[in-house]
Amino acid sequence: MLPPLVGIGLKPAHYRDVLDPRSDMPLPAWVEVHPQNYFVDGGPPHRWLSAVAERFPLSFHSVGLSIGTAQGLDEDELDQLTALCARYDPASISDHLSWSGNADDRYPDLLPIPYSRAALDHVAAQVARVQDRLGRVMLIENPSRYLAFAQDEMDEVEFIHSICRRTGCGLLFDINNVEVSCTNLQLDPQAYVDAIDPALVGEIHLAGHATEWHEGRPLLIDDHGSPVTDLTWSLFERFVRRAGPRPVLIEWDTNVPDYAVLMAEAERAALVMARANAAVAA
Repeated sequence: MLPPLVGIGLKPAHYRDVLDPRSDMPLPAWVEVHPQNYFVDGGPPHRWLSAVAERFPLSFHSVGLSIGTAQGLDEDELDQLTALCARYDPASISDHLSWSGNADDRYPDLLPIPYSRAALDHVAAQVARVQDRLGRVMLIENPSRYLAFAQDEMDEVEFIHSICRRTGCGLLFDINNVEVSCTNLQLDPQAYVDAIDPALVGEIHLAGHATEWHEGRPLLIDDHGSPVTDLTWSLFERFVRRAGPRPVLIEWDTNVPDYAVLMAEAERAALVMARANAAVAA
């Protein structure tokens, strides 16, 4: 398991910062990588990742299993993920509540699924297959959404809770995705955060997003390319005041900043958790 402290999404630009740190720079408590970046065996990426794995707990945040695809999991992705887990034994493994391809095509996006009973049965079966193959519990991440399906039979929180309780998996609670989805679909983000069962949450993600405007309304784009917003910070503090400390990740995948900027966000997350814990103890 990951420690209930703050980690960062590790990018090649920051390998040297975490492996040969300056004395005045903090280090993350753990690091997350996308395992798909390391599926090709050998070469510099594995040399770097092996060195990182000797010093930090690893989280594998997969982006390619396509758990919601109607035809079922991408078996090649699962084979390679299984092999990589056997090699590095990460402390956590996660993927998304989404689909990103079919039998003939692969897409670069994490696409939404309907919240129907049929979809619930299908996704739960795929999550169970992943866990059986890996021999461990995985986390699924709540999505960022830009639309809702007319045939939805339950809300997102009910759908996620049902998957977790049916399969024994946990939730990777992305609070930026809550802001994105609730803004785009005109839902209440505080009500969403308050509805999540803390017992299911194995990890928290914090990130930024881009904003576009359409017909006078904001459309939030989950691009992980900017600092965490004030609303996401407040939702994060609201949740950890109720749930207690969790492993927290600062996720910054595009427009990657200097290491110092990334670690400043991580330090802020640690302060928010400390403040929330102090308020609970008072």
